[in-house]
Amino acid sequence: MRDALGFLSLLSSVHGTPPWWSEDPYRVMVEAVLVQNTAWENVLRTREGIGDRLSPQWVESLDDVQLEEAIRSCGFQKAKARTIRALTAWWRSFAFDRDAVMAIGAQDLTSQLQSIKGVGMETASVIALYAFHKPVMVVDAYTRRILSRFGYSFDDDDSIRSFFCSSLGFMELGALHWLILETGKAWCRGRPLCDSCPLCGGCMRRL
Repeated sequence: MRDALGFLSLLSSVHGTPPWWSEDPYRVMVEAVLVQNTAWENVLRTREGIGDRLSPQWVESLDDVQLEEAIRSCGFQKAKARTIRALTAWWRSFAFDRDAVMAIGAQDLTSQLQSIKGVGMETASVIALYAFHKPVMVVDAYTRRILSRFGYSFDDDDSIRSFFCSSLGFMELGALHWLILETGKAWCRGRPLCDSCPLCGGCMRRL
């Protein structure tokens, strides 16, 4: 079984170096909510519609109907609009100061974020990692499935986080999450496309 860096290197050998999400922490926060239970393509459609208007001030200027309409492409617009407003208020409490949030420890930050209705562990981890550069492992269904198929065995999600966070920094963890998503979407689906997968040589499902 490969160590954390070895697993990252394996996925990188197929997909190359992934892009970083965005250097705008507010964009990451909003899009981390929008992508819940929908395809990333719908987030991109919403991003294109909003354009460069996205900011806390712009969101605060909209009434509920306007905000819901702006994010309709992503579905669940009423619930997501409420969460975006709550996240915006949380961000305002730090005077939109990224450094102030980055001074908070990773565990405390994810706990704060999870206290916001509509923000679970996965979304909190995404925000902590990509918006505020915390060394947090994002664990989702793709992560569990792919690790299992590659022969890794963990007791729970915390064990997965411990394994990767003990060896990788935030940039590597950010890359790993993207690479896992790309692998899961391309080949390692619920019903996998093993015959066309360039990683199948190291996958326990094919051994």
